[in-house]
Amino acid sequence: MNMQAMLMQAQKIQRELQKAKAELASKEFVIEKGGAVKVTVLGNKSIKSVNIDDNALKEDKEMVQDMIVLAINEAHEQIKAAEEEINLRLTGRKEGIGM
Repeated sequence: MNMQAMLMQAQKIQRELQKAKAELASKEFVIEKGGAVKVTVLGNKSIKSVNIDDNALKEDKEMVQDMIVLAINEAHEQIKAAEEEINLRLTGRKEGIGM
């Protein structure tokens, strides 16, 4: 493969990665814990919403806080797995190029 063809291939992969990253950024990851907590995190890792069941508020405050943390961490793990899948599909590597 000549240098120009390699450069064109690299640019194509970069465009595909940017497109996939933009799509992932707006994807919603919804995690529910114990029926008491529901957290929605976007693919760019910003938290869109946190919903707490009214009955859970009458329960143990620390338990509800722990469920929120667990839900957010699980969403971040799912986002990382989605990023790795995109990278693997487009580059053949788990670690990203600019992701």
